[in-house]
Amino acid sequence: MENRHSNERLRFRLGTTSYIIPDDLIPNLHYLGGKVDDVELVLFESHGRSNMPSPADVAEMVHIAESKGLTYTVHLPLDTRLGSADEMERTRSVDKCLRVMNLMSPAAPFAWILHLHGDRRGDPPCGDPARWIARSRYSLTELLTASAVDPRRICIETLDYDFNLAAGLVEDFDLSVCLDIGHLLLYGRDVSAHLDRWFDRARVFHIHGVLPDGTDHVSLRHLGQGVIEELADRLRRLPVEDVRVVTMEIFGQADFYDSMRVLQERLFSDQAFCL
Repeated sequence: MENRHSNERLRFRLGTTSYIIPDDLIPNLHYLGGKVDDVELVLFESHGRSNMPSPADVAEMVHIAESKGLTYTVHLPLDTRLGSADEMERTRSVDKCLRVMNLMSPAAPFAWILHLHGDRRGDPPCGDPARWIARSRYSLTELLTASAVDPRRICIETLDYDFNLAAGLVEDFDLSVCLDIGHLLLYGRDVSAHLDRWFDRARVFHIHGVLPDGTDHVSLRHLGQGVIEELADRLRRLPVEDVRVVTMEIFGQADFYDSMRVLQERLFSDQAFCL
């Protein structure tokens, strides 16, 4: 694959989501091959709607990855509640994650992005944080036992709650982190403090702009000045063998190309940059 953004110097694989053009997963992968290094496969299955690939689709994804030099991060389904106090809901969520992991394992994902939801969104993610942590612990134990996935490939994403609540789970299970910088900014968190605390465990970083009205997952044009530069500076210091993924978690061609232009302006102004 043509090196479009000198990731050898920056020490990361640049990615985006599997929904940049208004089409299905496979056409998006063909479109993005050669433009990015990694694609976040955003998968869902709820309320009668599903974009779950068939085994034949997964085989095609493997072929595309090999021919285009891509890796994949798999975003496990959003409508799971691994910390639910409702045992049926909790076990249903575990089963859904396991089905996706079994389906996508031939693609050898660089990371599995996982949300630790409770019975509600917000901070905290449930009425009783201690109970949410205990239920999440059960779910993580079941996921790791049944899937045999390397715990460091499971990345717990920073969401709307204080991530300190999940710190014990991340460390006890030796998991990785998906540090979503857009989420941190949206909810008024200190980005530098989170980078200090979690950078070593952050296998994946999500970056996206946030508008004044709270709309997120938009062009990096709306990501605070200096945020990308701080992240890139930390990544530059990594040894060559310590590979991370930085995903522009945006949806749509306009935001994608504008974000690529932002990266050129802020990080690659001294070299040619092919869009």
